[in-house]
Amino acid sequence: MGSPSLASVNEQAAGPVTDPEVAAERRRPALSPSRAADFKQCPLLYRFRAVDRLPEPPGSAALRGTLVHAVLERLFDLPAPERLPGTARVLLGRVWAELVAAAPELVEVVVPAQRAPEAPDPLAEWFASAGALLEVYFGMEDPRAVESEERELLVETELASGVPLRGYLDRLDVGAGGALRIVDYKTGAAPRESGEGRALFQMKFYALALLQLRGRVPEELRLVYLGAGGEELTYRPDEGELRRFERILEAIWAAVQEADRTGEFLPSTGPGCGWCAHKALCPAWGGTPPPYPGWPELRGTAPTAPFGTTPTAPFGTTPTAPFGTTPAAPGGTAPAALGATAPAAPGSTAPTAPSGTTADNPAPDRTAPGRAASGPPPRPVPVAGGMIEP
Repeated sequence: MGSPSLASVNEQAAGPVTDPEVAAERRRPALSPSRAADFKQCPLLYRFRAVDRLPEPPGSAALRGTLVHAVLERLFDLPAPERLPGTARVLLGRVWAELVAAAPELVEVVVPAQRAPEAPDPLAEWFASAGALLEVYFGMEDPRAVESEERELLVETELASGVPLRGYLDRLDVGAGGALRIVDYKTGAAPRESGEGRALFQMKFYALALLQLRGRVPEELRLVYLGAGGEELTYRPDEGELRRFERILEAIWAAVQEADRTGEFLPSTGPGCGWCAHKALCPAWGGTPPPYPGWPELRGTAPTAPFGTTPTAPFGTTPTAPFGTTPAAPGGTAPAALGATAPAAPGSTAPTAPSGTTADNPAPDRTAPGRAASGPPPRPVPVAGGMIEP
């Protein structure tokens, strides 16, 4: 969930997968945080993305998110003393150059085909906005004082019920005694309290996957929002809560299988329709979807690679010192400005999961510069036919 990966954006030059979780589903269907959220929002959107795999070229905001995520990933590949704002500035230009070298047309995502000659350079402004997000990051955390075990980590497992899970973590920190902390970067602003459910859904998914893989509940789930000046959401789950969440994922997967059996991935209209890339094919808006192609991988009638054999992401495979064993981040010094100059670029009723039981979960901590943690418990997420626990 989140911004497309560097590899997936490069792939779209040739064809059109923009989400690493969709790319992984080419091997064997599995439930990911993004796809589960898609199905809850609109089963037809799930079908277009996971089954038909229709192209969705990224917008400028998604592309900026990809760039910032890749810079932060590579920053943590470096020795701790080198994780400085100046280094991030260099990486920003380097990663953008790699993106454009692999797919020169990505410049057109940022630069409109027609613009007034006197208008400011949109590429320079966009690039500076990516640098500003990194500047916010350095104001929230000193990466020299943090060590992560993995970055862009593929987690792939199967629940006892047989439901396959697959997703990518931005960062996994492992502390003394094996304490786990999941960190996810968001380049937008923190959601309002009513929108916390979707964010926590993603993090609970990752926490459950790690519980399956490592036999331990993560001590902390941390969402780092870099937009609007920066804010954090932190959450501490317990095993009982994650086991209840497991039942929700099982219900969603059962609904996916039933929709495949009938071929009825029906649309569900809502605010997301306004920016859906597939609106022209949606019958709720007068469109006609392509014939349902079926999903032989889901039914076990097509050869697939053994589950759990996908190699991990290329970065972050070397264990490093655990978090909590380095000095606290120094404070009081503002980071240098980042990214002021851009490098030159080449030329109805829908099948959904049954309603779940909302647990009395503790509220996530919301922290921002100068703001105390606050907020009521996360609210349930409404779907057709009931409510799904966040």
